[in-house]
Amino acid sequence: MAGHFHPHHGKGEEFGPFTFLNPTSRRYPLQWKPVRANSSSDDTPHQSNDTSQSEQSTMSKKDEVRAEDVSRLYRSRDNRKGRHAIIVAPTDQKAKYLTPPSTSTVKETLRGIWRMFSTYPYWDVSYLVAVIFTLGSVVWCINAFFVWLPLQDPSTEFPGEIADAGGITAFIGATIFEIGSVLLMIEAVNENRADCFGWALEEVLEEEGLLRLKPDGCTHHHKNKKNFVGKGKAAEGKPPLDVNRTPDQPTSKSAKTWTWFPSWQELTTHYFKEIGFLACLSQMFGATIFWISGFTALPPIYNRLTTVAAQNGAYWLPQVIGGSGFIVSGTLFMLETQQKWYLPAFTVLGWHIGLWNLIGGIGFTLCGALGFGAANSGCVYQGSLATFWGSWCFLIGSAIQWFEALDKNPVAIEEGGGRVADSQPVA
Repeated sequence: MAGHFHPHHGKGEEFGPFTFLNPTSRRYPLQWKPVRANSSSDDTPHQSNDTSQSEQSTMSKKDEVRAEDVSRLYRSRDNRKGRHAIIVAPTDQKAKYLTPPSTSTVKETLRGIWRMFSTYPYWDVSYLVAVIFTLGSVVWCINAFFVWLPLQDPSTEFPGEIADAGGITAFIGATIFEIGSVLLMIEAVNENRADCFGWALEEVLEEEGLLRLKPDGCTHHHKNKKNFVGKGKAAEGKPPLDVNRTPDQPTSKSAKTWTWFPSWQELTTHYFKEIGFLACLSQMFGATIFWISGFTALPPIYNRLTTVAAQNGAYWLPQVIGGSGFIVSGTLFMLETQQKWYLPAFTVLGWHIGLWNLIGGIGFTLCGALGFGAANSGCVYQGSLATFWGSWCFLIGSAIQWFEALDKNPVAIEEGGGRVADSQPVA
């Protein structure tokens, strides 16, 4: 007879790049107790319509992993994105669990790429952020061809290509980046402050004594398919559990389900201590300042910037300041995924997203800095080229973020057990 089980988390291992900020990841060994038969319906996990779950349900049983132990890996970035990572220690003897296979294999990666072109959860703010930044990056790549290719191969230039086509696409690209950054901030201030495990256990009828782990019971906002400003259905009527509290602190009995602007108290006591929020804030600051240069790039406006001082102040300087904001945010997004500030997290998707955005930010900043020397043809060429490769870096980072936003239940196989480390393939 199948039955659901609730997780009870003990004090887990905590990690973070800086001790003066909140931890960014925790590993919890799962402890389970069965739900009593007379428990109310609110005590049992709700069924999920998650894409990952529907795929897992069709997974061949031969792909399942017999596991000795399962741990939950909470990460602040995953929490914002509605993701639920677990670490599985496989065994050939005395297995306790049946779990889905690793999501880091070639097969699962290809499945994730296919999901990008076949799934459109427009109600999920994390998905919207990724798609909008991808679209903006595509526009910037087009813009880069307009402003760089005529310098590389003058025979390809058409009338108005650099000034008109380049200026208009710069405005469109900067505007799209600004919209994406606003949604990124909305995502950041609406992180799930409740303890969302996102998985459930049930008894395996055909194998007595084993428990099957499957995606279920998610309370993140992306579960609300009516709009992206709501909470998951399973969260209704449940008291939240602040993931930043210590085990001996009482659980809060009330929490906002959605907010547009956090209070000053929330900012000072929580968000300013979250490296992910600081990264999003830097991104929005950079995008907002950078938008000024996109606006002044419009031909009717740029043509009126007739002096060098006007061009430097209204066009090139916002690029430098805005690009610097992108550099800071990319760096912070990388650090958020690292257990130590000096240890790169090569196997974490979020780390690579931050890396490519960092490189893209360097390209955009370099373009603005070289613009101050626009009287020199070499500076003009290198500045245009910096926009070209910087745009492609942003596109790569955005595409990875798109993949990440749809991969809601990553599974890592930890051979031999032991402590979680960035060497483990926990994407």
